[in-house]
This record gives sequence, structure tokens and C-alpha cells, in this order.
Amino acid sequence: MNKRHLLTAFFIGTTLIWQSCGNKDAQKQQAAQQAEKVVQVTFATATEEVVTGNQAYPATVKPLNESDLFAEVSGYVTKIYVTDGASVSKGQKLYEIDGTRYTAALDQARANLKIAQSNFDRVQTDLNRYQALADKDAIAKQTLDYAKTDLANQKAQIVAAQAAVTTAQTNLNRSTIRAPFAGIVGISDVRLGALVNPGTTKLNTVSSINPIAVEIQVSERDIPQFVALQKSGTASQISATLPDGTAYTSAGRIATIDRAVDPQTGTIKVRANFENPSNILRAGMNVSLNIKTNSTKEEVVIPYKAIQDQLGVFNVYVVGDSSKAEHRQVELGLKLGDKVVVKSGVKVGEKIIVDGIMNVQPGVKVTDTPPASTAAPAKK
Repeated sequence: MNKRHLLTAFFIGTTLIWQSCGNKDAQKQQAAQQAEKVVQVTFATATEEVVTGNQAYPATVKPLNESDLFAEVSGYVTKIYVTDGASVSKGQKLYEIDGTRYTAALDQARANLKIAQSNFDRVQTDLNRYQALADKDAIAKQTLDYAKTDLANQKAQIVAAQAAVTTAQTNLNRSTIRAPFAGIVGISDVRLGALVNPGTTKLNTVSSINPIAVEIQVSERDIPQFVALQKSGTASQISATLPDGTAYTSAGRIATIDRAVDPQTGTIKVRANFENPSNILRAGMNVSLNIKTNSTKEEVVIPYKAIQDQLGVFNVYVVGDSSKAEHRQVELGLKLGDKVVVKSGVKVGEKIIVDGIMNVQPGVKVTDTPPASTAAPAKK
């Protein structure tokens, strides 16, 4: 029995060793076949050109003036003078809060002011009388001093009464909410009869629409270009593309460049102003801002279809040594129709894979001609 077990174990071990060697040989053979695999693709050569084109920047439409309207006094909304989305002029009435108690407070403050003024006149008359008697030594000096003190107190009473009138008048004025500037209102946040509280209840938002701003973030290295555009005031070089892909009819001008670069992103905010009489550009809209520019020197250019976009990171396949595909990250510049400027990652004269990219992997051999046939010749 022991001999039989030993023989069985020997044969099993021999089989496993043979299979292991066979697997290793198969893996080596497969790796060799993979290394010898040649993928047919289409090449293009990176060239160098002086380019003229549009640099497109993702942009957001921003109103030059925008304000949230809050109630400044408490009470019930008794009137709404405008419809949702209406155009308004500066100073136009928008909302009215019940002003009954504010009118009453103003009347009371005015009455108190009249009383204070009357008391002042009375004390002034008394002081004049006491002054005349004091000049003749007909009254005690202390009586004249008391009269002067009363007059000073009455002056203070008038000042306090005037302040109360101003406060009451301000509260009454604030019960009517007016447009702070010309523009357009949004959808109202309150309706008739709503109870509002000062500083906490938002009524609506008003935004200016003409002109309107389009804001972009640009790289810090492009600041000189935008400073030059701002100084020139040229409108023909700046345009916008709407979300549906159509071109906006009016040209824009660089109006503002932010004071500082964001150290986290290395970008700076730039604002272009556009005329917007028909309110086509609306606040919050995502558009493209196009800057027409000419390169001051020759730039490296490749076909745009060679670019692979992976979540904002751009890559290409370059044909390297021994015709092997090399995966590289590139930085893009101007897009020129079916071509694009490459600021870094590719050199002039290098071959770029344009078609057949889906079948390419780093290190795989590529060719721009059909591979030679490996079929055996037919027997005669």
C-alpha cells in the first residue's frame, strides 16, 4: 500500500510540474504575441504655424447690479404693484406693507414736535422777560439761571422730537418698497396678505439687464492679453455663444479684470460687458466667451480629433521609438476648426495618432499601413 501511495504522489507531482511549465510557456508565448501585435492607425505630423482663431472660455452671465429686496418694517403686504418678471424703472413702487400704524406714529411724532416748539417759545419769552428784569436788578440772579437752563432743555426736546419725526417718516417710507435701480424683477417670494418681518422676509430680487456682464476665469499667464484688450476697447474681438450654440448678435468689451489671482487655481476673474436690450442674456446663463486672437509666434498644431478628453485632462498618443504608441498629457490652446494648438506635450515633427485610437494601448506597435499578410502561400 505504501508503495502504491508513493507512486501515485510521484505521478501527480510530475503532472503538476508539467502543467505549471506549460502555463508559463503559454504566458510567455501570449506576451510575445502581444509584443509583436501591430495596430493599424492613421498618423498626422505636428506642425508649426502662426495661428489666428477664437479661444473659447466657459462663462457665466452676471448682472451688473442685482439686489435682494427685504422688508425693512413688519406688517402685512397690502399691495403688489408689479407682476412677476416685469421690467421696472428706478424708484418704481413694487410692494406696500400696511402703513396704518406708521402713519399714526408719524402724526404723533409731529404733534410732539409742535409741543416742544411751543414750550421752547414760552421758555424763550420767559427768559427775555427775566433778562430785562435782571438788567435792572429786579430779580434774583438764580431765577435767570433757571430760565436759561429751561431754554436749553427745551432745545434738546425739540431735537429729540425732530429725530422721532425722522424715524417715523423713515418707517412710513419703508412700508413702500421701491426699485433701487432699473431692471427686471423675478418671481415674487410673497403674496398679498403675507406677514413680513424686517431683515428676514425676502420679497423679490431685481437685476439690471442692459448692459449685462459675462464673467470668465483665465489663466494668470494670459493676463497681459486681456489687459491689452481692456485698454484697446475693441469690441470686434470679443463675442459670445449662447447655450443652444448660436452666436450672440452683439460684440462685447473687456470691462473689468479682478484685483488678484486665485492662488489655489492660478486664475483671475475677467468681466466683459454686452449690450442686452432684448434680455437674451439672462443672469446665471452658461455661455461661451470667444476671444479672437493672433499668435505672436509660431505654435505647435495637431488635428483636434487626436485629442482624448478625460474629465478635463487632455491626452494624445504619440508614435515613439520602435513605432510604439506613447500616451502623453497635453495642454491645449486655440482651436482652429479641425485643428488645435498644443502648448505643451508635443513637439514639432512628432507623429500623432489620429484614427484607430480605440485599439491602441501604451507600448503597442502601430503602423499607418495595413500589416503584411501572414497567410501561407497556396499549394500548386
